[in-house]
Amino acid sequence: MSQFFQIHPDNPQQRLIAQAAAIIRSGGVIIYPTDSCYAIGCHLGDKNAVDRIRRIRQVNNQHDFTLVCRDLTEVGTYARLDNIAFRLIKNITPGPYTFILPATGEVPRRLLNPKRKTIGVRIPDNAIVKSLLDSLGEPIMSTTLSLPGEEYPMIDPYEMKDTLGHQVDLIIDGGFCGMEPTSVVSLLDGVPEVLREGKGDLSAIVD
Repeated sequence: MSQFFQIHPDNPQQRLIAQAAAIIRSGGVIIYPTDSCYAIGCHLGDKNAVDRIRRIRQVNNQHDFTLVCRDLTEVGTYARLDNIAFRLIKNITPGPYTFILPATGEVPRRLLNPKRKTIGVRIPDNAIVKSLLDSLGEPIMSTTLSLPGEEYPMIDPYEMKDTLGHQVDLIIDGGFCGMEPTSVVSLLDGVPEVLREGKGDLSAIVD
């Protein structure tokens, strides 16, 4: 059975944050809140953990994961940033946006979009995940916590515990964080393109 941490959404308990980071480092799969909806994630380099997430989500190896990062400097380690991308991301993050960018060699090949060698990155505005990223010292490989056949992501941590308690290693209850996914913005071709309109103000992108 998974562990279940209730972490304060504004003042995360650092003892629990450190334990959560240790679970990720040891190959665990965790469910955690973000500034859009709950996500399921693992250590960037852990193939077995990524495969576990794919089985839970029932997606194949074509499914795109997102690197949840601390800041723009960390994004630049895993994605190539031109001036347009740098300025845009700097201006609107942290926030509920996922950016599609060319990947650097730091990203494991199995996690890349196989056709374009791209990666999705985001810098969330959520105290729990920001504390977790600071403790971990590297990105979390993540995807939205949506179960097969369900129209909307899961929102109730106790339902997550009942449904997925034997399939993940940790569930973080950080309160209600909504069910609207991030807005997805491609920054591949020099002109920002909104691929999915979700949570977050897009006026700086579409104007």
